Amino acid sequence: MDFVQPIRDKKMIEAMKRELLRTGYRNYMLFLVGINTGLRISDILSLKVKDVRNQTYLTLREKKTSKIKRLKITGIGQELDDYTENMGEDQYLFASQKGHNEPITRVQAYRILNKAAEAIGLNEDIGTHTLRKTYGYHFYQKTKDVALLQELFNHSSPSITLRYIGINQDVMDRAMNDFVL
Repeated sequence: MDFVQPIRDKKMIEAMKRELLRTGYRNYMLFLVGINTGLRISDILSLKVKDVRNQTYLTLREKKTSKIKRLKITGIGQELDDYTENMGEDQYLFASQKGHNEPITRVQAYRILNKAAEAIGLNEDIGTHTLRKTYGYHFYQKTKDVALLQELFNHSSPSITLRYIGINQDVMDRAMNDFVL
């Protein structure tokens, strides 16, 4: 898989939301949860209704690191409650439509995101990790707190975090804009 990028342009984020909502509420909510929590796709897909319904915090054991993560649900709590209103407590938040009480696969999540990106003309390398990177990129743009973002992402150094969210690439691109010998 190629190195995926965050969605830097907020207008493109809004276009993705509209396109995903057009294709289905589940797809829209998958995107919304991803860009507003910074969780890895493996952790998003394992969420059940009881994990988010009427909750202020999301507590889970990260699949990759086995660390317990406690994350405040901000800005999307009401949408999560609306989305889960007619769902059972033990249902997966992003259930497969195959009817086996299983979540969609990461491959299916990848297809959903890429199809939407293609439909809106987003020409970046998009993947499931784009959700996490988009969260990180915009969190950093708002706070400029790389240390906190490093902690949220469990990265070992600030430079890894900045490279991961594409900030280093942005800086290099700007530096090269007017560079001519």
